[in-house]
Amino acid sequence: MFGTWKRKTGAALLALGLVMALSACGSDDEGSGSEGGEGGEGGTITLGIIPSWTDGLSMAYLWKNLLEEEGYTVEIEEIAEAAPLYTGVANGDIDVYPSAWPEVTHADYMEQYGDDLEDLGAYYENAKLTLAVPEYTDIDSIEDLAGDADRFDGKIIGIEPGAGLTDATKNKVMPEYGLEDDYELVTSSTTAMLAELEKATKAEEDIVVTLWRPFWANNAFPVKDLEDPKGALGEAEALHFIGHKGFSEEFPDVADMMGKAKLNDEEYGTLEDLVVNEYGQGKEEEAVAAWLEDNPDWASSLTE
Repeated sequence: MFGTWKRKTGAALLALGLVMALSACGSDDEGSGSEGGEGGEGGTITLGIIPSWTDGLSMAYLWKNLLEEEGYTVEIEEIAEAAPLYTGVANGDIDVYPSAWPEVTHADYMEQYGDDLEDLGAYYENAKLTLAVPEYTDIDSIEDLAGDADRFDGKIIGIEPGAGLTDATKNKVMPEYGLEDDYELVTSSTTAMLAELEKATKAEEDIVVTLWRPFWANNAFPVKDLEDPKGALGEAEALHFIGHKGFSEEFPDVADMMGKAKLNDEEYGTLEDLVVNEYGQGKEEEAVAAWLEDNPDWASSLTE
């Protein structure tokens, strides 16, 4: 999913292209709930996610289930990067980003678009960015990476280039710990990073990757967080629902539900595990239905 960063021209152009595409797609018979009576009796709500960031994926399908039960039509818009996702929410083409990191990781986006965004509440309180290595790798701190680049082939395996975690690793962690001369931050996608992690751990080879919590991969692979004594990756933060300005006036019942929603580690962990691992791609709605069947009190608490 991360970190703070300055927007690049390429990201801005991507964002502009996305907004134009979203506007074209939503101008007639689709679009956000701002178009009034379209969709279910409650209107249409568009949730924007980066599908490889499984916190947002899990939360989007959870809320799709919950809101459709309340009479809304819910559309899930998949976006490749954080920059166009925030642009889409700020412009109203997307109604809600259901798993934003606004306190630290996406703070630059909040500063840039804050006047056009609305914080609808936090659902998880202990999210954090990490660098991680396999449990069998005999180092415990980011400081230990210095002077030991050869064992990692001089690479830190990262995720999407536009992710805040990528920016934090490149512009804070690597300079702070003196790693920029000996290591290359390899970026591509979360999926590619996980593939490299799986390959390395199966072969019991050393690897260092960018990760975060909460994330199912921390349980699926034998990894451990490296200590960050200089605090270069920032403090733990909460995950929020971020809507476009005026969302709570347009959809007060939904805003009220989101404001009540809280997930602890066990609840979040079981939800994401069902969505990503037990059921998998294409069966997200089945996974969420199974989780809600096991957690009926959680869902009912949102409408009390």
